[in-house]
Amino acid sequence: MDDLKTAFFVAGSGMRAQGTRLRVISENVANKDSTANEPGGDPYRRKVVTFQNILDREIDANTVHVRRIGEDLSPFQLQYDPSHPAADANGYVKRPNVNSMLEMTDMREAQRSYEANLSVIEATKTMVTNTIDLLK
Repeated sequence: MDDLKTAFFVAGSGMRAQGTRLRVISENVANKDSTANEPGGDPYRRKVVTFQNILDREIDANTVHVRRIGEDLSPFQLQYDPSHPAADANGYVKRPNVNSMLEMTDMREAQRSYEANLSVIEATKTMVTNTIDLLK
């Protein structure tokens, strides 16, 4: 039964980590058009999630956790729009470094990872139910 408990905890940690990743991706997509409020200022900067394995000594297994939510340091796009309130002295506006296609790809990957962990939990639940039925 301890192995089944471990499976629940490991899959649950994966679901929590991917849930955080999905939230950050959603924030990126929501801010893909957010520019600065002042001329020449920086717009929204894309965020990225990094994971790490942590040994859970109680269950003696590695679990996944969000290591950090950092900023993507790739350059901003420049768009010529001298009438925009955030335009610099040369008429350029910095646009967020968010690529919708990349975000959708990341979102799909996170969704599939989340679903895989959910499948592990469902399979483990079925095994526990079958074990209890055998013991009746």
